[in-house]
Amino acid sequence: MKMKQEVDCAGQEVGLERTMSSMSCNIFNELRLEGKLCDVVLEVEGLQFKAHKNILCGCSPYFRVLFTHNMSPMTGVYPIPGVSADTMQLLIEYAYTRHVEVTWDNVEALLVAADYLSVMGAVRACCGFLGGQLSVENAVGIWRLTNHYPLPRLRRRAYLYILRCFEEVARVSEEFPELSLEQLGDLLGEDTLNAAQEEVVFEALLRWISHAHEERRGHISQLLLKVRMGLMDTEYFRGRVKNHSLVRSDERCRPVILEVLRVMYDRDMNTRLDFSNPLTRPRLPHAVLLAVGGWSGGAPTNSMESYDARSDRWVSVTDADEAPRAYHGVVSLGGALYCVGGFDGVQYFNSVRRFDLAARRWHQAAPMHAQRCYVSVAALGGCVYAMGGYDGHTRLSSLERYQPEENQWTPLASMHEQRSDASATSLHDKVYICGGYNGSMCLQSSECYDPRTDQWTLITPMGVQRSGVGVVAYKDHVYALGGFDGVDRLRTVEAYSPATTAWRSVPSMFIPRSNFGVEVLEGLLYVAGGFNGHSTTFNAECYDDTTQEWSDVRDMAVHRSALSCCVVTGLSNVTEYAFPRPSPAPLRYVLSYFNVTLYFGLY
Repeated sequence: MKMKQEVDCAGQEVGLERTMSSMSCNIFNELRLEGKLCDVVLEVEGLQFKAHKNILCGCSPYFRVLFTHNMSPMTGVYPIPGVSADTMQLLIEYAYTRHVEVTWDNVEALLVAADYLSVMGAVRACCGFLGGQLSVENAVGIWRLTNHYPLPRLRRRAYLYILRCFEEVARVSEEFPELSLEQLGDLLGEDTLNAAQEEVVFEALLRWISHAHEERRGHISQLLLKVRMGLMDTEYFRGRVKNHSLVRSDERCRPVILEVLRVMYDRDMNTRLDFSNPLTRPRLPHAVLLAVGGWSGGAPTNSMESYDARSDRWVSVTDADEAPRAYHGVVSLGGALYCVGGFDGVQYFNSVRRFDLAARRWHQAAPMHAQRCYVSVAALGGCVYAMGGYDGHTRLSSLERYQPEENQWTPLASMHEQRSDASATSLHDKVYICGGYNGSMCLQSSECYDPRTDQWTLITPMGVQRSGVGVVAYKDHVYALGGFDGVDRLRTVEAYSPATTAWRSVPSMFIPRSNFGVEVLEGLLYVAGGFNGHSTTFNAECYDDTTQEWSDVRDMAVHRSALSCCVVTGLSNVTEYAFPRPSPAPLRYVLSYFNVTLYFGLY
């Protein structure tokens, strides 16, 4: 046997756990099962378990203390209170085999007993099981379970899951209303709580209160301070919040409501929001849109900007050492951004650059088989697909796939058409590519690729020819936006339904654009930059399929076309990609600074 330091769920040392070869494990377990050479008996719920002291001591400091610091009972039988016989059977088997089968039926009892008896390997097995089974239905229960046990890593994992999936958790979890006042207050106050709209946070608060209305109604003023009400829709705030019976019946809510009315007035008058005001401080985004490279001022650029939709701000995240690149493709995959192909004004690239989003460093990845400027890219099934483009001589129809684990590109079936300046996306386990230029004309055709059969299929053509088009999957449709029809830059949009195999018209963008960035972020379709027929632009706008309306968003800092965009989610260092939030001022300072008595008439 040899000694090995073990680590618990918090990453802390918990002592020494003996490890044995599989042969030794099998031999000792066979001896136990045959009742041979056993020198201890554990009694649990009237049942007796024969075992070997050295084996039990090897997996638990509890047993080491029990057997070495306590006088052995005359009978040689050690009673173990507070543990069921079934659970003790599992723990003894773990001591001999270093394996335990954790299920939903046994996990809680096993975790309690393993923690009580300091069988930390079994504790880790339970933590691993629970962490891997987190869902919107059970995350709150798992988080609350860790209140009673020193499991900080599992506790943190469950807490972050609740924050990330807050909207669903608050809506469907039967355990959410069981949160304590302090627990709910902590969640609602987090900058990292993932709620695209503060209206959702208020509705979650109401659900929690309604669970025990009479007992909890007095907490409305305390919890209301956690809601960023200054970011709400004005009509919703006036109709649903300000006039809610709980709010109106609690005088302590009055000054807060008045302050919200004041900041909403400032907001509607286009005054810059005060990010230090806790009522208007945007929460940190769960996802950001990255705009990478492009053509600006007559030359390629290395500019990279991150769009924080919660604050409607662009943030520069440019690496000054990275070379400029335009007419490339970008996808986000496995915590990294892949920049594929492109052109620097002289060279047509087959190179691929990988950007580590956590470390914010660029690395070289395996090059493609072909040089591809005006390339179309898509991510599907953990792989990067690169298709079409221009190699400096020919418009390409070829396709190749990159597998990150192998750092290798593999040629696949070619498209039906040669296409450069097209655009691609993935939807329902297929890759779709639309439009482009074949060397003589702008294309109207579209096709899709099925990786299961390695085959391309022509689909219904778009309504118009589109080169420099933007293509993205949105609401179970493939959207084709803007582009160049051979005469004009377009602002028209159409959407393809795989279910009906038909295209339908969608409201047009505000401005015409080709060779722009397009992505979907938090349920909205965003376009940024491009060429409008006269110049490159830094303009950005977004489309909401629910209202079927386009809205202006803040312009990028750099005007450019031939850029590429992608969305990245779940960044551990999201503050580096988000617009800076200053430390919030205490709300009592905000309320005292402004003479809220002036607004009593509004209330």
